[in-house]
Amino acid sequence: MSTTTAPVAETRRKKARPHSLDKRQSPLSVALSTVLRLFLALIFGLPLVFMIVSSFKPDLQIFADLGSWNAFLPVGELNVDNYLGVFERVPFATFLMNSVIISVATVGLGLIVNSMAAFALSRMTFKGRKVILGVILATLIVPFETMALPLLWWVNVLPWIDENGLSQGWLDTYAVQIVPFVANAFSIYLFYQYFDSIPKELDEAARVDGAGWFRIYRSVIMPLAGPAIATVAILTFLPAWNSYLWPLMVVQSEELRPAMVGIDYFKQLNVSWGQIMAYASIITVPVLAMFIAFQRAFINSIASSGVKG
Repeated sequence: MSTTTAPVAETRRKKARPHSLDKRQSPLSVALSTVLRLFLALIFGLPLVFMIVSSFKPDLQIFADLGSWNAFLPVGELNVDNYLGVFERVPFATFLMNSVIISVATVGLGLIVNSMAAFALSRMTFKGRKVILGVILATLIVPFETMALPLLWWVNVLPWIDENGLSQGWLDTYAVQIVPFVANAFSIYLFYQYFDSIPKELDEAARVDGAGWFRIYRSVIMPLAGPAIATVAILTFLPAWNSYLWPLMVVQSEELRPAMVGIDYFKQLNVSWGQIMAYASIITVPVLAMFIAFQRAFINSIASSGVKG
């Protein structure tokens, strides 16, 4: 009897839940919520619209439209000369490829290193793990600018293998732009919080079947951590893609410079704001694509936690 009535009751609750939510939301609240969302979208979207529209205008037209709504509208003289000028003025393809390599490598290595560290702190039992977690979180209050010079000294004295054999210093390499940012305290904390919400009974069941800790991490925990992986991937990709200060300090070769450093080329001699807007529009596309690709998992990681099933 109970096995028959339980699914029926559960089905009724699922059907009644959205109906009850609709009753609590009055038309006025729905309208206010819609207006608020449109207002926020307008605030955050107008700078993006201005950047894209201005990228198709000559400099004189950009400044002439600044005093009116024409700055956000595709009016006047529109052409793609600014985009062509980007590729003529700088080796943009090289800069873009460097940013892709650095960002993808940082995200990939960061997901592995940070998730494994969080797994050890949340699932394995050993003395001092809370202290280790506290020390890791304490590094969040230290701004990168205070660590930049000491970090620059360290990467300059570390050994490196090049075509001439063993040498000293990581400067002017891909590694110096990737390795220092693989381990991230905030990413470890996000993984730790998500892993801690997964029932420990899954670990016990896997250990009964003979699985070791690495097998549990690989086959049990990580397949359940999709939202956390998406969130960490986005939050790691953004600073890696937008990195400016550190590459400016450690990279001298034009062949290794990322896209953000390349924008300095447009601020020298004859400044072309139309080309700057075109350059900024192109390098914004991967960021938008990254967020759109992981948007659903990113929202789920914030709106929920634990195991659903």
